[in-house]
Amino acid sequence: MSNFYKPLTAVACSLAVLVALSGCEKPSHETSAAASSVEAQLSPEKSLWPRIESAVKKDPAIEAKITELLSQLSLEQKVGQLIQPELRHVTPQDVTQYSVGAVLNGGGSFPDENKHAKVEDWLALADAFYTASMSTEGGRIAIPVMWGTDAVHGHNNIIGATLFPHNIGLGAARNPELIQQIGAATAAEIAVTGIDWSFAPTLAVVRDDRWGRTYESYSEDPAVVRAYGGVMVKGLQGAAGDGFLSERHVVATAKHFLADGGTLGGVDRGNAAISEEELVRIHNAGYETALAAGAQTVMASFNSWQDVKLHGHKYLLTDQLKHTMGFDGFVVGDWNGHAFVSGCTPVSCAEAINAGLDIFMAPDANWKELYHNTLAQVKSGEISMARLDDAVARILRVKLRAGLFEKGVPSSRELAGKREVIGAPEHRAIARQAVRESIVLLKNNQQVLPVKPSAKILVAGDGADDIGKQSGGWSITWQGTGNTNADFPGGSSIYKGIADAVTAAGGSVALSVDGSYQQKPDVAFVVFGEDPYAEMQGDVNQLAYKDSTNLALLKKLKADGIKVVSLFITGRPLWTNEFINASDAFAVVWLPGSEGVGVADVVLAKADGSVNIDLKGTLPFSWPSSPTQTPLNVGDADYQPQFPYGFGLRYGDKTETALLDETAGQLAASATPDSLPIFNQRVMNPWQLVLLDHLNNMAPVTTSSGTLGAVTVSSLDYKVQEDARRLQWDGSANASVSFAATERNDLSAYASGALVFDVKVDSKPSADVRLGMFCGSDCGGDIALTPSLNAAAPGEWTSITIALECFAQKRVKLDMVLTPFTLSTSGTLDMSLYNLRIDKNAKAPACPE
Repeated sequence: MSNFYKPLTAVACSLAVLVALSGCEKPSHETSAAASSVEAQLSPEKSLWPRIESAVKKDPAIEAKITELLSQLSLEQKVGQLIQPELRHVTPQDVTQYSVGAVLNGGGSFPDENKHAKVEDWLALADAFYTASMSTEGGRIAIPVMWGTDAVHGHNNIIGATLFPHNIGLGAARNPELIQQIGAATAAEIAVTGIDWSFAPTLAVVRDDRWGRTYESYSEDPAVVRAYGGVMVKGLQGAAGDGFLSERHVVATAKHFLADGGTLGGVDRGNAAISEEELVRIHNAGYETALAAGAQTVMASFNSWQDVKLHGHKYLLTDQLKHTMGFDGFVVGDWNGHAFVSGCTPVSCAEAINAGLDIFMAPDANWKELYHNTLAQVKSGEISMARLDDAVARILRVKLRAGLFEKGVPSSRELAGKREVIGAPEHRAIARQAVRESIVLLKNNQQVLPVKPSAKILVAGDGADDIGKQSGGWSITWQGTGNTNADFPGGSSIYKGIADAVTAAGGSVALSVDGSYQQKPDVAFVVFGEDPYAEMQGDVNQLAYKDSTNLALLKKLKADGIKVVSLFITGRPLWTNEFINASDAFAVVWLPGSEGVGVADVVLAKADGSVNIDLKGTLPFSWPSSPTQTPLNVGDADYQPQFPYGFGLRYGDKTETALLDETAGQLAASATPDSLPIFNQRVMNPWQLVLLDHLNNMAPVTTSSGTLGAVTVSSLDYKVQEDARRLQWDGSANASVSFAATERNDLSAYASGALVFDVKVDSKPSADVRLGMFCGSDCGGDIALTPSLNAAAPGEWTSITIALECFAQKRVKLDMVLTPFTLSTSGTLDMSLYNLRIDKNAKAPACPE
């Protein structure tokens, strides 16, 4: 790697670096020359970056209107256009007062905090925001607000919407025409609720599958992402000259620019330490077609390139995206992404605007501070009027192209309030086709599949009848957790699809999650795999799929002489050799979404035993041959996957898969990791966050917040979004917060280690606080945590370490722990918790009483 690509942060306070990468003003000819020198080093071949001609041309009438509006807008109104608050922290009155340019709803955010809000509730709020933005009181100029939402696999925040397979499954289908249909269907469902803008498509080219957003990527192959980027934009926005941004379409977002899928170790929001050539050749592929198709917005990525955060990267956002590639829409930030730029905070970041960010995504309650600070920075010249006007012009251009000035209130538009469009049969048919085409068959010994529907069939496994599990993250809630089948009206589980088809053909089918049966079946479909997760919380250290319960089930069914078909739900390729060996057939169904019936279409034969629908899917990612074989990508010098990129059996194939090597997994399982996470940005398996009141009423917290009696838990942003939990006791009664499991866990390998966690105490305890660990009734004990909490500096994060030996002394059996952490008090307490784990090598002080 050339020295030119080494981390630029090592060049302390270099004027040239500040100019080229931080967006600072160029005060002199010498500064400009220095910047040019650095840019020449970063981009030794100017041809690396393509010049892109967008299908959406500049309209002289729109450009004249932009010039007119810029001359009329006050400085305060211009700054307001740069701010995008979140639904929970902005009112229509705020939109008027601050001339707010955009609003958003985060994953799991709903009107009135009601998960089951109706279409009419969404539409009424959209009307209220729009009407507020068009107010001319006090001489304001009416500029329509834009509402953006994360509709990443359908309009996935809305109960009853069609949920399409996540991108990884669509990548397996290799069908660009279908992608455009999905985009158009999604846009129509969004339009029903009066929302203007979708934060999609994700154009990541994932290179390390440990990343928790792998399933949001179409493929490790940039060619697939390139083929899909433009057609998805056309589906969402409409093609230029053919219904472009009509009332049936929405503004698209190409995200996350750039190299979000190229970070070291697959770490979310990490550093892409790659050359510029690789940056363009691999990670820019989807943007080339998305921009050519006329994508109107681009979202800056959380990650860094060579240690410089993208939200503050002038060279990439301005010099390359806007200038070289000719992007004339606006760049929006990600969730508080500007706060991670060097020198910035959530409420102050001139550096990001100067680098080329046009809209701050400011989801916290303190967004008004960001508005006032940005206004002051413009007045002081820290942000130039030219940069401000450029940002506002880009925002106005998109709003004018979208016709927001003329469309009127959202409720007056073509599809507004038409509930029948949400989950429409024609949309579900598209999703069903996508499910069929996404399935990848890795094993089919003795041609077990397709199964005759006249057979005696058992459907087992914890994913068999769980639409939430098969839909994955970004499904009604952010992480996709806390849902039941009732939250997906009109959808079908994988079991339901199989059962309906078998019953219609006169066969017999039984559902048994644990695989028990009264009458021996001919064939068992076992549906299992990853539980839902989304960004950050989905990151893993290695790629072994661990599930002792379902592995034992597969082996038992096979030992009983039953043909076993595994249907594997997953958001990434995982090492599953043990599960494949224990199956006669093994099919990867990815995250199929709400139309599980599409699986039945493929795995079941026609009544006469002939193929109903043949397999089409091929691997969009290489399948690992060991839990630690990552990164693993087609084209690597030493490319030895278990199943290669593009692999996928068809029903006509006679391939017999021999037993796969299980040694790598056994070696990985025998190694105890130094740290065992309990809560690391989310509650880790097998633990569950539970509240307990003084009457022993128990309430699992399945989303990011909950209340029971005297105790409340809510999400908190510490280092990244919702990575900590605030715990509050009101003192009205004794109450507890616990992390618990339904089965005992052997922690004896950590006997010499410690329980470690970070806390921030905002209000010290008014009564004794006890920290407990339990392995059942009359098996466990607690210790006093009050001294540690009282010793903590108010409002500051500090780490607390408690030796496991302290709990062993209290009769905790470390080889059968059910609850490794319970915090109880009868008094008042306001504290926050972060990164709870058991550390094998932590050094702890003497045990408290």
